[in-house]
Amino acid sequence: MSTIAARPGAVSDHSEGMAFLETLPRRIVTTYIPLGLILIVLLFPFYWMVLTAIKPDEQLIDMDRYNPFWVVGPTFKHIHKLLFETNYPLWLWNTMYVSVAATILSLFASVLGAYAIVRIRYRGAGWIGAAIFLAYLVPPSILFIPLATIIQAYGLFDSPLALILAYPTILIPFSTWLLMGYFKTIPYELEECALIDGASRWQILTQIVLPLAVPGLISAGIFALTLCWNEFIYALTFISSTQNKTVPVAIVSEFVDGDIYRWGSLMAGALVGSLPLVILYSFFVDYYVSALTGAVKE
Repeated sequence: MSTIAARPGAVSDHSEGMAFLETLPRRIVTTYIPLGLILIVLLFPFYWMVLTAIKPDEQLIDMDRYNPFWVVGPTFKHIHKLLFETNYPLWLWNTMYVSVAATILSLFASVLGAYAIVRIRYRGAGWIGAAIFLAYLVPPSILFIPLATIIQAYGLFDSPLALILAYPTILIPFSTWLLMGYFKTIPYELEECALIDGASRWQILTQIVLPLAVPGLISAGIFALTLCWNEFIYALTFISSTQNKTVPVAIVSEFVDGDIYRWGSLMAGALVGSLPLVILYSFFVDYYVSALTGAVKE
């Protein structure tokens, strides 16, 4: 009897011992410290970019007298010079125009391709979906050589249209694959009911599937826009004139004179160019996470 009576107490002691592992010291070691280190690693480049953009020239050059991780007497000279003494507003407009146009074109093609593969049942649809995703794995550094020949043959060299038509080659495969996974989470019974009521495939796509797939569309759109915004190889190859350049290429080519790097202007250009994407992510982060988890409320 004493052995039996001791068992509940032993279980209670054991549970209390396991609960001790969830105390504040354990959370600090297992959660707070790793998260703090990750935040430092992720945010330090942005901090350094902001710091360099507002540093006076003497503090950028003399690292012995001034602390490189802090700024004394911040100045907005580099940002003012960037916005009012260079073609940066035009470069920013080129980047926005090309990115938005390429994103819209890619999403249109990806929606049609993903819906056809997932919902219209035909032989080999699965293999086609896998082939589309494999196309995304092809490095852009390999594709730009044949694409340059095609663009030159059609007379599109040194034109924003060249980038608008070239970017979908790297955007459509991943966007189609992402939307395929999201369309699969939408109940097929909704479409069957619509077909019974006499709706066409186009009506089903535009009035049923797309409204339910808004988080997936936003996720694919953010991915495509970000990739276009930061793309460098195609923009460097297909655009040569200063007035048609995008921000990533322009700040590297215009603010570097041989072995002289104008770090203040470079970082100011990178900072101002990244702000539109930061604002975009802040507005649509909930939709972006929802699409990545494939959540659809039935």
